[in-house]
Amino acid sequence: MKVLVVVAHPNIKSFNRAIAETAARRLQRNGHEVIFHDLYEEEFDPVLPKEEIPQDVLLTAHVETHCAEAASAEGFIIVHPNWWGQPPAIMKGWVDRVFRPGVAYEFQEGDAGEGIPRGLLKADTAIVFNTSNTPAEREKDVFSDPLETLWKNCIFGLCGVKIFHRRMFGVVVTSTRKQRTTWLNEVEETVDRYFLTVRRS
Repeated sequence: MKVLVVVAHPNIKSFNRAIAETAARRLQRNGHEVIFHDLYEEEFDPVLPKEEIPQDVLLTAHVETHCAEAASAEGFIIVHPNWWGQPPAIMKGWVDRVFRPGVAYEFQEGDAGEGIPRGLLKADTAIVFNTSNTPAEREKDVFSDPLETLWKNCIFGLCGVKIFHRRMFGVVVTSTRKQRTTWLNEVEETVDRYFLTVRRS
């Protein structure tokens, strides 16, 4: 199975990067093909230019590669911190430019864009790992956990991905090495649960 792993955090030594690398290694150990992108490291341009909005336009080679990978992926693992109840701008821009019409979704014939689109993504499973410095109870009671709605319903659900799992790790800023190790073990267990080991014939 081909799995696209995308991480967005400006610090390559962050716990987010550790989560992404742990997930990628576990996928590979389980026999899956991994496509790995650190959006900050590769300096992905998050700005959607007006020329890219129409469906049938010529994209830059970089964006075209990302679109092809997203379209062919059989699974997704997304990793980013919770910033103001949102992904970092670079991750949001990646969605804007890559989850585009004709790649991630399409409207029915005669629908000018006001209806409900049909998801086109090949993947049936998506996992989102987030980090936060807000206690879980406050996140739920005060902010209603907007990242769950964003990724589950507004992005992956709309684009046809049926199996979704999300885990928020926190509070990271005060966590111990032992706690972070426990969380990384949980990442491995989650990958094992949703992306089973490929049996070799």
